[in-house]
Amino acid sequence: MSTLNELPVVVIGAGPVGLAAAAHLHERGIAFTVLEAGDTPGAAVRQWGHVRVFSPWRYNIDPAARRILDEAGWVAPDLEALPTGAELVGDYLQPLAQLPQLKPHVRYGARAEAISRLGLDRLRSAGRESTPFLIRLADGEELPARAVIDASGTWATPNVLGASGLPARGETIVAAFLEHALPDVLGAARDRFAGRHTLVVGAGHSAANTLLSLAELAESTPGTEVTWAIRNASPARTYGGGDADALPARGALGSRLRAHVDAGRIRLLTGFSVHALTPTAGRVSVVVRHADGEEESVTVDRIVAATGFRPDHSIAAELRLDLDPVMGATRALAPLIDPNEHSCGTVPPHGVNELAHPEAGYYAVGMKSYGRAPTFLMATGYEQVRSVVAALAGDWAAARDVQLDLPETGVCNSNPADTAAGDSCCGPAPTAEPAARGLATGISGGLLSTPLNLVTLAPASGQAGGCCS
Repeated sequence: MSTLNELPVVVIGAGPVGLAAAAHLHERGIAFTVLEAGDTPGAAVRQWGHVRVFSPWRYNIDPAARRILDEAGWVAPDLEALPTGAELVGDYLQPLAQLPQLKPHVRYGARAEAISRLGLDRLRSAGRESTPFLIRLADGEELPARAVIDASGTWATPNVLGASGLPARGETIVAAFLEHALPDVLGAARDRFAGRHTLVVGAGHSAANTLLSLAELAESTPGTEVTWAIRNASPARTYGGGDADALPARGALGSRLRAHVDAGRIRLLTGFSVHALTPTAGRVSVVVRHADGEEESVTVDRIVAATGFRPDHSIAAELRLDLDPVMGATRALAPLIDPNEHSCGTVPPHGVNELAHPEAGYYAVGMKSYGRAPTFLMATGYEQVRSVVAALAGDWAAARDVQLDLPETGVCNSNPADTAAGDSCCGPAPTAEPAARGLATGISGGLLSTPLNLVTLAPASGQAGGCCS
């Protein structure tokens, strides 16, 4: 065995996908170390612990993790029930991380700050593939690794409010009035929203969940106002497929939101592009610039930025990455998940081949692998790490035998004009279209607000996908 192969594989992140990678590495007999910046497993998930996902447990448990949990006598939850983020951590991730097969190899409070090759910068080629990776932690400690599986996610790097991808003017100045996606409107953060006017910016499921919670708050607390702003001319993508959605909870999410908008309980602003924000007598004045250049303003008390997330590739600046210039995903994966170009159906199965970079042995998986695409599903991440770990074990047949069965959303297209009429928005699938193209059925905030009385339904991340049935 070479010196390189005697080193552990370093997994960055102890969330659902990172711990799934650890379970697969254990089963393959490959040494590993998991680095988690937080103090507990699933630290990012805990931050939206009050939210119920719209996918049942059966989509949210990795098969390898399930096997070693079952060996330890774990009592699985009802596989058709919908967990909250807190339940996902407490009933699954925490017990998984405490297993003796994983616990000694998981380090908390260990933030990866940079990844390189030992003694080699990005320019040096000679001997590169046989040289260990070097992971530098925030405290200065350096760890060698055989390979790196980066499952650090994107929760810490949300998109800005500005429509051009740059912060809106004054965005940093009004930071005290801004909220991250998925605030606990009906719980810990209630006092910040009750009796106030809140503007929610965004068209994904994170925005929808927050809007539903605010609408519920408005019913019980006088003076609570809710305004929803989207860049598109139509909210069709957010409303989703309704009864056509293979996941009833996800379909119900959009249907409930539509009912509130139609009833006037939520004011909807379309073609809304945030240009500038200014503190105004304890409130925020939001200047909007429309496509025709005209401006108008709305004054609110709070702003929830549910505008999605973006990956931070800066820690891998000394590695040779081949990133798509649009998506920030690998060049091979990008066309399979690009929400600007998709057809009916779901993301095709993909694994190590689509995740590989010119830097052999480095793989970004999970939400980070999708770059800026808001279409990631937890089950997708589990299949990614299964494939990657099989490749690291030299089992290329298993690595390339990728399988992915995702439920459809009942929405064809993120272009509202394509979903406006007819019993089916799809029609026959175009035979000339590449088989590897299709929009996933999840988004990074594909979550359900707590009060949905549904018991059997779908994945922890969701956006628009195919309507074909």
